[in-house]
Amino acid sequence: MSTHRSPCLDAGGLLRVAGGGVLISFSAVFVKLVHVGPSQSAFYRMFFGGLALLCVALARRERLRARPGVWAVMVGAAVLFALDLECWHRGILLIGPGLATIIGNFQVFFIAIAGALLLGEKLSARHMAAIPLALAGLWLLLGVSPAELLPTSTAGGLVVGDSLAGVGYGFATALFYTGFILLLRQSRGMAGMLSPVANMAVISLACAAVSGAGILARGDSFAIADAASGGYLMAYGVLCQGVGWVLLSTGLPRLPASLAGLVMLVQPALSFVWDILLFKRPTDAWGMAGAGIALFAIWLGLSGASGASGGAGARVCRPGDLEGGADAVPHEDA
Repeated sequence: MSTHRSPCLDAGGLLRVAGGGVLISFSAVFVKLVHVGPSQSAFYRMFFGGLALLCVALARRERLRARPGVWAVMVGAAVLFALDLECWHRGILLIGPGLATIIGNFQVFFIAIAGALLLGEKLSARHMAAIPLALAGLWLLLGVSPAELLPTSTAGGLVVGDSLAGVGYGFATALFYTGFILLLRQSRGMAGMLSPVANMAVISLACAAVSGAGILARGDSFAIADAASGGYLMAYGVLCQGVGWVLLSTGLPRLPASLAGLVMLVQPALSFVWDILLFKRPTDAWGMAGAGIALFAIWLGLSGASGASGGAGARVCRPGDLEGGADAVPHEDA
């Protein structure tokens, strides 16, 4: 006679997703610290990160050959990822790491809307409630009056305020990231697809090539101003793009989607904390409330994608609970 066991949570999956979120939360910090332009930051992140992921894929003897159709989708994803990073890095320099990261995470809502319009998916009640909440939180977090967002008159003509430009780059980041995620999902569901790590290694290196081509086309330099910047860029690529991606790609499939979304909030939340602690971002009580509302709305949108089922009240698995190998835990290729 078999006894029913309530679902349990994979402690390894929890630690991997949380650890990946912590590492990636430092991404915006590195962009702020380095003495190179936003395009150069994007190039070196993807170059160093792509090499790290490639080493992992080779060490695991993963296949790197794919059908031409898969390559075309991966290259398209790389182009969108390069545009995403270009906009995000500019937003960081204009409005700070914390706010730029929170706005970039609005991709949750854009992906839901794209799914409804392009794939026939239904928007859940949670998504519908989360979108206005996120906008309200953003307004409080921005902490500026409408007049500060409008163009101002100067001797040289009209100049758009930094806040408005930064917010614009943030929303562009979310839009390009939405396209990237949709193509990434497509590349993972095609015949002859690569493993998650090999797939991201190829996309990262292709993204570095796109960013590098843009730098060359503008006649800009790849030079790194100082040794400290070189160290930050290497850490940015290896830790945030390399190790962070491996942790997330292997941990996410082991958790219910709603819980994974909640755990992943460690990334924008800590980015906001680092902005306050390291860069003295001025944030009053209204700004803190806005950050909380925006993060709650992002979680609401993430959990809405899975119907908010799973994870609530579940216990962490004990030894023996996950016996049965691949049948006990969703495989990363599922």
